[in-house]
Amino acid sequence: MSIFRRSRGGPDRVTVQEAAAHSGHGRTAEGGGETVLLDVREPYEWQASHAPGAVHLALSALAAGAGLPTQAQARPLIVICRSGNRSRQAAELLVARGSRAVDVIGGMRDWAGAGLPVVDARGANGTVA
Repeated sequence: MSIFRRSRGGPDRVTVQEAAAHSGHGRTAEGGGETVLLDVREPYEWQASHAPGAVHLALSALAAGAGLPTQAQARPLIVICRSGNRSRQAAELLVARGSRAVDVIGGMRDWAGAGLPVVDARGANGTVA
């Protein structure tokens, strides 16, 4: 089942479990090869903690017109932030620009709370503030 359904009211929202499964972090990865987990937090937040293999582009840069990083271009996007607010905004911007994007309910807080992997900029265990 695809998580990219394109609802009329904007991008869909997914749980951290759905995000993990579709981005290759879950026990039953359902699309980790093509789907990108896009973290839209600020650089200091990204350096402190992020999901392994995620791609970073701060919402502030995206809103200012920055393009997607190469590894995220023309691929379905699962957008994540700390709590789900910025990722919702980013997903809306991305969908308006023609991308397939969903955002993660509860963000990195729920991701870490579910026991999913979190690393810092050096690859050590990260902490979500």
